[in-house]
Parts: sequence; structure tokens; C-alpha cells
Amino acid sequence: MIDPDRVLVPTLGRPHEDEALSYALETFPDAELTLLVVVTPLDAPLSEGGVLERDEQRTTQARASAEELLESVADPDATDRVRIELVEGRPGTVVPRYTSESGIDHVVMAGDRTRLNGFIRRFLGRDIATTVVERTAKPVTVLE
Repeated sequence: MIDPDRVLVPTLGRPHEDEALSYALETFPDAELTLLVVVTPLDAPLSEGGVLERDEQRTTQARASAEELLESVADPDATDRVRIELVEGRPGTVVPRYTSESGIDHVVMAGDRTRLNGFIRRFLGRDIATTVVERTAKPVTVLE
């Protein structure tokens, strides 16, 4: 595989996203990274935090969380090659769209480590990582 020039690491406010960012930074040391903060709309069936807050507060908090994530994972020399972008929408839709529209070469994301049983999985639908893999034309690495 040829090393990608542009790597996307979507963040949804879920556990283990620090591992995805660390992996991307270490595996692709010459790539430009985009930390894509996906803020789920309030009218979605489930919001990312389960707490419904005003849109402005949610986006401010999401950006602050992404900045904290970046500071906790990346050494200061690596932060200059990571930019933070915010988008609102359903992750299974906005991540593939952003990937194709922004010239991203590779996606690295945390998987859903909760091993939901069949009934709950059918009720909630597929996990986000599976949806992103199926809808993205570029390679996707999912860290389980």
C-alpha cells in the first residue's frame, strides 16, 4: 500500500478515539491529518452524548473535546500537521461525503467495542464503522 497524503480521523465523542488518532499519527508520519468532529443533529434518533444541548454549546464543546484529544495524544511537533474540522450530520453519511469531497486518501476510526447482542443490534441498526466502511470509496482502518 502506498502511504496516503491525507488521512481522516473522525471523532464522534466515543471511547477509544485517542487510539485511532495515535495510530494514524504513528502509522502515517508524513500524512496531513484531519480530525473530523461529527456533531449529530438533535433531531437524530440518538445524539452522541445522549444529552440534548443547544447547538452552539454542542459545537463549542465538540471542538474543545477534539482539541483536548489532540493535545493528549500528539506531541507538539505533530500537532502542526493535524487540523480540526467540524461537521454536523449523521456520521454514516457525513464521513463518506467529507472523504470524497476533501481528497482524503485513508480513514482511521475507532470501532464499536460494545459487543451488542443480535436483538439490540437489530434495534439500533449497524454500527457507524460498518456503515462508513461500506459507503467510503477509500481504505478505512477500523480499530477494534
